[in-house]
Amino acid sequence: MTGTRSYEFAKHLVGKRHHVTMLTSGLSNAEFPLPKGQKYDHTEIDGITVIPIAAGYNDPQVGTGMSGLQRMRKFHHFARLAAQVGRELDRPDVVFATHTPLPVGLAGAALARHFRVPFVFEVRDLWPEGLVDLGVLKNPLAIWWLRRMARKIYRAADHIVALSPGIKEGIARTGIGPERITVIPNGSDVDLFRPDLDGSKWRKEVGLGGRFAAIYFGAMGQANGLEYIIEAARILAERGKNSIALVLVGDGGKRAALEKMAQKYGLTNVVFGERVSRSEVARIVASCQACMTIIRPSRDNTWSPNKMFDALAAGKPVLINVPGWLGEMIEKNGCGKCLDPYRPEMLADALEQLAAAPQLCQQMGKNARALAEREFDRNKLANRLETVLLRAVEATGA
Repeated sequence: MTGTRSYEFAKHLVGKRHHVTMLTSGLSNAEFPLPKGQKYDHTEIDGITVIPIAAGYNDPQVGTGMSGLQRMRKFHHFARLAAQVGRELDRPDVVFATHTPLPVGLAGAALARHFRVPFVFEVRDLWPEGLVDLGVLKNPLAIWWLRRMARKIYRAADHIVALSPGIKEGIARTGIGPERITVIPNGSDVDLFRPDLDGSKWRKEVGLGGRFAAIYFGAMGQANGLEYIIEAARILAERGKNSIALVLVGDGGKRAALEKMAQKYGLTNVVFGERVSRSEVARIVASCQACMTIIRPSRDNTWSPNKMFDALAAGKPVLINVPGWLGEMIEKNGCGKCLDPYRPEMLADALEQLAAAPQLCQQMGKNARALAEREFDRNKLANRLETVLLRAVEATGA
């Protein structure tokens, strides 16, 4: 339901002369709101046929304020209605469903069976493993049920797209052959996020002045663990390093608690920005000297967060507290620092180091942009997805 990746890939496929129809939630979406009482609608965006339906939610920030049970009900409602509405459409050559959430795969599998066409399933997070590791899912029956659902969807798929090597390994552990899984990570929007953007206006508006600024942008939910940033800000304040500012832009269920935490500590080095459009986010990122990719600690290191890849495109050093493939990649390519997720003082130390070494900061930024262009350009990744879809169609003779 998070649409940036899906939109960018769909737009690329349309540009390659494919017809793309996208079923998505029409709720909590200002771009194509559904009239009251209407189950679905038809519209077109950049050549993509978009069918918003009255189920689920399109805004990931909405979900951060819901309980797990509430979200699951929303997901299943979306899957059921998507399957119903999809049957009324013209027969496609292939059905592609992208998860999270996992029940979206049920709708994709059902439509592929109905039309007798191949089904390609994209896995953005491992469920239920990711939920269990974060501590948000503890019910043994729910865990068993979700594992059963995941295996069912994986087996129904003709091919699976995984967003990270760790996700591929997790899928393979369920008995799916590695040859049926292709890794296509999140990509860098190298056209929108650029090192040459001017962010001086925003810096002036929020009073950053000449301070060194590091930014986190995105959802502020339980899974993001942004208390880590507030604690790092407290440590910097105690050290008297008020020339370093930590910027948080976005919204979510934990934002109010984070603001309260910053107020409790009496911090003046934390700046909260309102949620804005992606184009505005790109300029805000340009106004800062470094980017933070922060996630709540867990045993699952399979993440592939969009914000990190956009930070690379922006040409900013990345301070990341996610070990595994992401942290290793950042350090190996000289793009930033991998931090211990349980030690916010490491973030404070890294910020002090970068603030005191502008040439190092600049070089890391150049390395980041080069990595984005070399390995994570969305156009290259979209071509890889097109190849997966075409091969699925050829293999089944659909």
